[in-house]
Amino acid sequence: MSTPVDWQRYHAAIWRGRRQAWRPVTALDPVRLDDLMAVDRQKQRLVDNTRRFLAGEPCNHALLWGSRGTGKSSLVKAVLNDLAEDGLRLVEVDRDDLHWLPDIVDELREQPFHFILFCDDLSFGDNTDDYRHLKSVLEGSIELPPPNVRLYATSNRRHLVPEFMDDNLQASNVGREIHHADAVEEKIALSDRFGLCLSFYPISEDDYFAIIDRLFPAVADRDRLHVLARRFSMEKGVRSGRTARQFHNQFSDSFT
Repeated sequence: MSTPVDWQRYHAAIWRGRRQAWRPVTALDPVRLDDLMAVDRQKQRLVDNTRRFLAGEPCNHALLWGSRGTGKSSLVKAVLNDLAEDGLRLVEVDRDDLHWLPDIVDELREQPFHFILFCDDLSFGDNTDDYRHLKSVLEGSIELPPPNVRLYATSNRRHLVPEFMDDNLQASNVGREIHHADAVEEKIALSDRFGLCLSFYPISEDDYFAIIDRLFPAVADRDRLHVLARRFSMEKGVRSGRTARQFHNQFSDSFT
């Protein structure tokens, strides 16, 4: 592998599989936990899990799944920013580079920091076995997984892989019990390896307006602001923190 990262200096790095090289992140997204709204439950559970990780206590790999734009990736980045001074570091690995995970884990195993392996927008197509590379991180092999590495993944899919009606047609009934087909069991087993699963859903209009109000603190005409924000979310087809930020990007000059 390429020259190791100076983890004292850098809090995060991206693994570039094509070049087989680390790229230290010099301009981190500055999002903080206090910036995130309408995800208090998810925020508290992920922070608690990460603090246990840093303290060497039992903790879980985490899967953040649900609707687009609801703060899944931002929450992981905010956890890093708030806990980096406690020794937390992050390595982002693209789905197409998952076959490098065993080598990445070997590289991090002896480091004096605690690492989150971050897989953003993780999902797998049908008839693929790419997810087998997660096994060394989630469960280990002949060697136990290192105590200083945990996997945090985000996905729009609860089970990370596509699910089809045909999968259920292979299920059988034995007496009063239902026996799922092997295809169903395999798909559920993948996400089941994440001990902490946090769900994210589209936010209410009240929560959406609360985010809008924070982004436009000096606006006096709240009614007009909310009318435009509602119209923008309807055109986008979703209410989310991402939608609110996009509205701010488009209309910030209109309210100055």
